[in-house]
This record gives sequence, C-alpha cells and structure tokens, in this order.
Amino acid sequence: MLQTFASPISALLDARAEGHSLPAGLYTREDVFEADLDVFFRQHWICIGVECDVPEPGDATVVDIGKTSLILLRDDDGEIRVMHNVCRHRGARLLDPGKTIVSKLVCPYHTWAYELSGELAYAPHMGKAFDKECRSLKPVTFKVIGGLIYICLSENPPADIDNLEQVMAERLAPYGIANAKIAHEVDVIEKGNWKLTIENNRECYHCSANHPELCVSFVDLDFGFDPESLSPEDQAQAEEHFKLYAERTQQWEAEGYPSAAVEQLVDCATNFRTQRLIISGAGESQTPDATAASAKLLGSMTRKDLGDTHLWGHNSWKHFMGDHAVVSFIIPLSADRTLVRTKWLVHKDAVEGVDYELDKLTDVWIATTDQDSELVARSHAGVEDPAYVPGPYSPFTETNLDKFATWYIDRMRAHGY
Repeated sequence: MLQTFASPISALLDARAEGHSLPAGLYTREDVFEADLDVFFRQHWICIGVECDVPEPGDATVVDIGKTSLILLRDDDGEIRVMHNVCRHRGARLLDPGKTIVSKLVCPYHTWAYELSGELAYAPHMGKAFDKECRSLKPVTFKVIGGLIYICLSENPPADIDNLEQVMAERLAPYGIANAKIAHEVDVIEKGNWKLTIENNRECYHCSANHPELCVSFVDLDFGFDPESLSPEDQAQAEEHFKLYAERTQQWEAEGYPSAAVEQLVDCATNFRTQRLIISGAGESQTPDATAASAKLLGSMTRKDLGDTHLWGHNSWKHFMGDHAVVSFIIPLSADRTLVRTKWLVHKDAVEGVDYELDKLTDVWIATTDQDSELVARSHAGVEDPAYVPGPYSPFTETNLDKFATWYIDRMRAHGY
C-alpha cells in the first residue's frame, strides 16, 4: 500500500515554536528523512573526509550518501579528485565501499577503464565510431580547505562556502592536515535521527553528567550556563575562567593564531562555527590526563599550549590541537539511524609506540562518542513516543540548538517545503 502522511512537511515546519525543539515528525517521518537527505546532504556543502584519507597517488576511498556513491582519490599528479562511483557504460559501481589502491578505475562488469583523472581510457567492443571523449566519469564539485574535503552535489553550490574558506584556511594552516596521517578510524551507527546527533553535539548541558573523560580537558561552561544556578564559589571560578579566556585569546591572536569565535549559524546556507578553546587541566590535549598524546606535533606546530581549535558544520565537528586532531562526520542512513565516522590524525612521521600510544590518543573520544550514541538513542526513542511534546531550549546552554533548529526550518523553506 502507498504510504501517506497526515500532513505535509510544511505543516510540521510551521508548527515549530521559537525556542523549542522540533515537532516529532521532523525527526521520525520517512518523507522528512528523504527531504533532509536532498536538502542538507545534496544541496548544501558537507565535509566528507580529509586529504590524508588518500595520501599517495592511486589511493582511493568510497563515501556513500544515500543512493549516491562517491570516489575520493588522489590522481597520478598528486591532485585530489572526487567523482561519482558510476560507470558511464550501464551504471555499475566501479569500486566497493572502503579504501583501496588503484592504477586505473576498472569497471568489474564490462572492464571499461578510466584514468585517475576520470577520462575513459578503454571501452572494448564499442566500435570505431564510439566517442570516448564524452564518457568521462562525472566529477563532483569540491573544495579542499585546510586539508578538509568539502563537496556539494548540487549544480548550484552555495557561494557562502567562501566565508568558511576565508576563516579556516588561515586557522588550519599550522596544523598541516594535508601532511598528517590517520592513526585510527571508527564508525559508530547511532540509533537516532541525524538532527538529534547534531543537537547533542552542539550543547554541553549534558557533559558533566555524561562525559567524565572529556570533562578532564573540556570546559562545559564555555558553551553557556545559568549564573543564578551556580554557588558563589562556582560563580567566582566562572568569572576567573572567562577573564583567563579573554586574556588568552588576546595573547594567542597577538602571536598570530586567530582564536576569537566566528559564527555563521543563521541567515546563511553554509552553517559553521569556530573558536580556539582553552584546554582544561594540563592544558595540552583532549586525552585522559589532558597532556599531549603525540610527542611529534602536527604540521608546523611548536607549542602544546594553543588550545583546541574547534570547527563544526551541519554534518561534522572537529578538534585541532598541537599534537593531534579529531574529525567526525555524519551521514544519515535512515530516519532513525546515523553513521558517525571519527578519525584521529597525527603527524605523518609519528610512529605508534614511539611517538604516541593509541589508547591515550583515542580513549577520550571513543568513550565520548559511545556515550553520545546512547544519549541519541534515548532521545530518538523519546520523540517517537506519543507523549512527546517539543520542549523549551535552555536560554543559557542550548542557544546553539535554537539557532540550528531555526536554520533547519529556514533552509527547508528555501528549498520549497
């Protein structure tokens, strides 16, 4: 039987109350999921990887987004390429999911072969009149920003990605992400809608109760608090912390390290926020004891006291520290399943067991991601419950969730919903 819904998506968008979470159907309905996939993962810029995913010519990896399959590779000239994983003969997939090394892209069905630049090199039994020139693999619009790879599947990509590039190219340059390597990679499938995953990531209201490992180095007050809820001692501590923040930010920027918060969260197409955050405790890195995990620092970094340059967008969050970086991307799998892919990056010459220990490098964010996965599952189970009514966001600790929900509604409407 044809599946129908009681109301159009537009009615759900109209029902969202300012300052409140989204109506249940925007998290749970299948028609909303398909619309989300088109609007936010095809029509907007998304981050899908890093340059060191494909460090050498011939390295390739496949990234699937809904029914779209992409090949990210480095060609024979050492240039990054992103192409559709669709043979120009009869559409067969060229590469299987995962990472591989290729000299040419050869279709396993009828052995059509393509250069790493995408040009069709060999098409047997097609006759002398066959024109290979118009059968190259379809390219994907992409940008490499500070070693991060952003793609847009639309024929009209949002132009305001230039703002992200202008801000982040300078901030990321010292970390040398193009010359890093992936020390570890983990995929976690969260049992919840992608918007719940993003909402969970954009607030630290839940951090002190759920992330003991992260809170060794991460300061939850940095993302808001109700002053009246704090004891006089805690208020004094918070005042000291933010005084230090102002001093440290001024010092960092005077030394040539851009640090102040930059936000493009509403009235935009490309959603992002960045800031250099103070690392608590020992102050060096997001590790179990807040000291650096790797003795060999990233890129041209010579200091461990430059905090955590964080960057988020609507499908990713990232933390860049002197010794390593943690980058996470999400890809919606269904209305109630979301893939969270996390990569830990170190200097390309860092040696495991010599320069770093893998457990120290990864423990904090493995624990944090697992904890967040449980929270997202709880949230999704709750919004599916008939008793769910959208609740108010905290005006102190969840302002970024309100901005995200507002941006989400605005972008859906901008695309005709």
